[in-house]
Amino acid sequence: MFAVSEHWKETYPDARVAVLILKSIENSPEHPALERHKRGLENELCARFTDENDLKSLQPVQAYTAYYKRFKKTYPLLQQFKTLVGKKKPFPVVNALVDAMFMAEMKNLLLTAGHDLEKLLPPVTVDIAAGGESYLKLNGELQQLKPRDMTMADQEGIISSVIYGPDQRTMMTANTRNALFVVYAPGGVEKEELCGHLKDIEETVLLFSPSAKTELKRIFSASGAEDV
Repeated sequence: MFAVSEHWKETYPDARVAVLILKSIENSPEHPALERHKRGLENELCARFTDENDLKSLQPVQAYTAYYKRFKKTYPLLQQFKTLVGKKKPFPVVNALVDAMFMAEMKNLLLTAGHDLEKLLPPVTVDIAAGGESYLKLNGELQQLKPRDMTMADQEGIISSVIYGPDQRTMMTANTRNALFVVYAPGGVEKEELCGHLKDIEETVLLFSPSAKTELKRIFSASGAEDV
């Protein structure tokens, strides 16, 4: 179902892409156990990070900041974290699946895209943008990709990129029952961090959907693919 292009391996030999497929999910607008978990994580993050310099010194943040700097962009998760923790704002409520993914992103600061598995036409390929490709972003805007940005595409086209995020066509909704989570990790993000991040998503989904089953958990790199 997944492939990694030689161009991606050559361009970013130290990068990794982690994928997680969960099926039989009981998605919902919100769930009491999930909301309790949000409150606990909000308190944990506020206690852990009281200084902006603490964030900037984290290895994942440094890796993503360096990647985004090549494209004259700033790392969006860092800005979202500052808003959430610095202004003590509660986690948003979208739907349980999207909320679970965002909570893991804020906890680990690892860039993650979520897709409805049923809307994909495999194979899905990790690749590098040439610069002429385009796709509809979550907000419905048509976006042209920047050359050398990391991307994923199925048979119908681009489903996500690091710089511009996931697409509208395969987005997760309240009706999503089978989901694909993709974690883009530039060089400097360790395998152990990716494994912990995927585990956080799994455990959070199980809070509101005990029926959920993990079908695939795999990390791709220039040296190959490894199930975790």
